[in-house]
Amino acid sequence: MCGIAGFCNWKTDWEKNIRKMNDRMRHRGPDAPGIWASEDGSVVFGHQRLSIVDLSENGAQPMQSHSGRFEIAFNGEIYNYKQIAKRLLDEKKVDHFRGGSDTEVLLEAMEHYGVKEAISMCKGMFAIALYDREERVLYLLRDRIGEKPLYYGFVNGSFVFASDIGSIAALDGFKNGINKDVLDIYFVHGYIPAPYSIYEDIRKLEPGCILTLRQPFAEPELEAYWSVREAARKGQENLFTGSREEAAQELERLLKNSIREQMVADVPVGAFLSAGIDSSTIVALMQSLNSGRVKSFTIGMGEAEYNEAEAAREIAKILGTEHTELYITEEDAKAVIPRLAFMFGEPFADSSQIPTYLVSKMTREHVTVSLSGDGGDELFCGYTSYASVSRIWNKMKNVPYFLRKPCSGLVLHSPLARKEIFRIKGKLLGAKDPADIYLQSRLTDPLTMEIAKQRGNLPYKYTTMPEGYLKEVNHTIMLMDMLMYHPDDILVKVDRTAMAVSLETRVPMLDKDVVEFAWSLPVEYERQGETGKLVLRDVLYKYVPKELMDRPKKGFSIPIAKWLKEPSLRAWAETLIDRRTLESQGMLNPEMVWTIWKDFVENGVWRIQIWYILMFQAWMAERKLAV
Repeated sequence: MCGIAGFCNWKTDWEKNIRKMNDRMRHRGPDAPGIWASEDGSVVFGHQRLSIVDLSENGAQPMQSHSGRFEIAFNGEIYNYKQIAKRLLDEKKVDHFRGGSDTEVLLEAMEHYGVKEAISMCKGMFAIALYDREERVLYLLRDRIGEKPLYYGFVNGSFVFASDIGSIAALDGFKNGINKDVLDIYFVHGYIPAPYSIYEDIRKLEPGCILTLRQPFAEPELEAYWSVREAARKGQENLFTGSREEAAQELERLLKNSIREQMVADVPVGAFLSAGIDSSTIVALMQSLNSGRVKSFTIGMGEAEYNEAEAAREIAKILGTEHTELYITEEDAKAVIPRLAFMFGEPFADSSQIPTYLVSKMTREHVTVSLSGDGGDELFCGYTSYASVSRIWNKMKNVPYFLRKPCSGLVLHSPLARKEIFRIKGKLLGAKDPADIYLQSRLTDPLTMEIAKQRGNLPYKYTTMPEGYLKEVNHTIMLMDMLMYHPDDILVKVDRTAMAVSLETRVPMLDKDVVEFAWSLPVEYERQGETGKLVLRDVLYKYVPKELMDRPKKGFSIPIAKWLKEPSLRAWAETLIDRRTLESQGMLNPEMVWTIWKDFVENGVWRIQIWYILMFQAWMAERKLAV
């Protein structure tokens, strides 16, 4: 795990600026910095290394290919690099490797097989910068699902890229304005989805994509080498024909293969254990593959409704792991809040970022790599919202849209709309299809779209899902989440919080083979009524008693609404949303912000947008300090 950065045709002191970029992301790779520049200084790479595989200097980056043609800066892991290395040796593409790093293997594969073919044979998580010195071409690549971040764009006319958007903002003369067009999206969802970022002229490379930039480094070209949308379509067109028992057997085999590869490291490895289906399955399979005791980690909270530590302890005991738990206090959680803006680099407001950081911090005291169970809900129909959308659509679908749409308008413009329940029903009644139901369910509060002063109208993945792309309703919504919510919220949260303490996280369920198999499953193997993840449960119940897992999921949440009413955090919040501050910034509508805040503190009306507003303002404050 590492951080990468660089630029092309930088016009001022390149060495000073690449060091500034490296310094800003030192937490991503504290073991060693690295810098490389082309002979003419037109292309410069920076790298911060967190040593995981081949801890020697042979794994140092940036790294040059054996021939000297290619230079690479690589963030991530290639889990099947040993198989690729064997192929290179067997086919006599190389006669030896200098060391034992996956970076060297990846570099040689790209030189000998071509960039697209080489990356297509890789299984892993990665963000990559590759420079072809002969053709004078820069390539940027990102993994299939979006585990590792990669920002790119233009600053003062020069092309730049980095793992951390804060590294780009640290460049001399950085004056890219705030991208006001994304604010509406942010205040609906609490994050900024790819390809957009908070800054003008800075974008996120989308998962499964290759960016090609040829000299004079002015016009990037984008190409997909893999698409989760296409994987979903192919899977649903070629459904698994075996029994549910056979599906569970195949899933267990694929997950074990993924976990076996992802447990390989030259540093200590452990796993998060939250007591949910997903993390419990990963830990159970890890332990089944390990002759020793797997190290598992969880955090607990004093509030019973948020605490899963006791259940996690029971599961760990059954599995026989070496279990570590930490009970966090309100003070522990509150102490994290001032660090969040720096940690994420742009506005991000999933409040589970706080416990995720705390469990990462505790885990890092014991191991350098931790496996996580992320992906189970999106791949195996776990969220209850999927069943809700399906239920609503089944009630609506037989009424033609041309009839429903005017009825929706009548409800929304009648006195009934003053009541939330009728406003929600009115919104959903006007939805065109299941995807639109899912989107409209987030737009029922009219205040949400009034927070930002400037209205944006950018298309994004929740608004551009092709109608009828997948036949089954649950699968449509699952795909929407795999395209946006999972990579741009869940994976961002895990990457940034773990990297803040130099912990590498790996996600076995996002293995290419697991993902493609999951999309081939019929929905009845995934969900029945209110119970989801059926085939995943079938795997887990071989290792953990069913009765222990059949309980309400508490998730990884915190009582943020309760805490914000207490004097210290309330004072912090009200300082951030001071009317004069809001007016001078010119980004948010002060009247609307204070309407939402007063509804909360005076009437107890909690809107998730409160946290979104506070995280945006915290980022604005951090940005001002950084200038």
